[in-house]
Amino acid sequence: MGGVCSRKRDQLIVEDGMRRGVSGRYGKSGSSKWLVTSFSRPMVVQQPDSGLGLLKECLSLQALTLNHCENISAMGLKHISGLMNLTSLSFKKSDAITAEGMRAFSSLVNLEKLDLERCSGIHGGFVHLKGLSKLECLNIRCCKCITDMDLKAISGLNNLKELQISNSNITDFGLSYLRGLRKLIMLDLEGCKLTAACLDSISALVALAYLNLGRCGLTDDGCDKFSGLKNLKVLNLPFNNITDACLAHLKGLTKLESLNLDSCKIGDEGLANLIGLSLLKSLELSDTEVGSSGLRYLSGLTHLETLNLSFSLVTDSGLHKLSGLTALKSLNLDARQITDAGLLALTSLTGLIHLDLFGARISDTGTNYLRCFKNLQSLEICGGGLTDAGVKNIKDLTSLTLLNLSQNCNLTNKSLELISGLTALVSLNVSNSYITNDGLLYLKPLKNLRSLSLESCKVTASEIKKLQSTALPNLVSFRPE
Repeated sequence: MGGVCSRKRDQLIVEDGMRRGVSGRYGKSGSSKWLVTSFSRPMVVQQPDSGLGLLKECLSLQALTLNHCENISAMGLKHISGLMNLTSLSFKKSDAITAEGMRAFSSLVNLEKLDLERCSGIHGGFVHLKGLSKLECLNIRCCKCITDMDLKAISGLNNLKELQISNSNITDFGLSYLRGLRKLIMLDLEGCKLTAACLDSISALVALAYLNLGRCGLTDDGCDKFSGLKNLKVLNLPFNNITDACLAHLKGLTKLESLNLDSCKIGDEGLANLIGLSLLKSLELSDTEVGSSGLRYLSGLTHLETLNLSFSLVTDSGLHKLSGLTALKSLNLDARQITDAGLLALTSLTGLIHLDLFGARISDTGTNYLRCFKNLQSLEICGGGLTDAGVKNIKDLTSLTLLNLSQNCNLTNKSLELISGLTALVSLNVSNSYITNDGLLYLKPLKNLRSLSLESCKVTASEIKKLQSTALPNLVSFRPE
């Protein structure tokens, strides 16, 4: 729906960046000063087990992070079994962690948080967690090895408040073991192969405030179970086969603050069920069948701060219905049918910080209306209709940290000259334009710039590197490279 200049931002799982070296925050508890310790790959992989042995005397240690460690053995893990004061333990992306190795966790009776995300060998090890009665947060995202029986093993952890099991192979049957976790506040099941039957088990978790069922293949069947989850504040249902019929069961969830319906079969009349959700701050309607008519049901949601209508059927004629949503800080209108007239209808939204018009057909005339958005920190206009004249109306948006003007093929070095005063910029993209090496000198004042993209321009990587070395010390990413 977005046209050739638009782009769909798929919701992908983002892996945490790998930290290097050793970091610690120190306390004054006898000879064992380390309260919080983080090891990364270069430190631990060389002699992992002996390295763990050095920690066994650190009896005051409260938090330990050993992410990305690939050579730790079950024998090595025994060294941490005596760290009785540990409350937080992370082995994210550590394939060497096995069911046998998890036996060492059984004595960590004060553990409150355990992170085993992307550990591929932990199936069967959860029996060793049964005695961890203080455990509140368990992250086992993207552990494809996990089965329904693993969930049975954790079903007695009655103090669990947060459980992340997304992108695993559990089924409805496995979820039935979790019905007794009445203190559970957060449950992430994104990408699991579930059916309507799972909603029966979830409905027993009445304390839930956060529920993520994205990409679970759900339909309208069973959605009546949502109506009993009165404490929900965040509900994510993207990329499911649900329709307006499902939304009828959400209208009583008056505590909802965030609702994600990305790529669902939602239409205008379905939005009528949202009228009473007066606390909504974030609403995701990207790639739905919502059009201009449906926006009238949103006009009373005066607490909305984030609204995504990209790839929807909304046109210029409906945008005036959003003019009263003055709390809006982020608005995404990446759609080819949005033009200058639509932008004019939004000029009352002076609190906007993020405005995405990536594929919208905004011309130089339309950029005049941008002057109303003095607080903008990020702006994307990539529909191909801008010239240097339009950039003149952007040069005074001095709070901008991200500016994307790619695809506007008529922009020249003059645009870079105009942009040179936006010294807060951290990210700049003017790809697919007439920018040349001669224009790079205008970027010298942008000392905060960390990312620069000038692909498909008459610019060479060698000249950008010169600019980096002489004038842009913070530039870490650039194209062409």
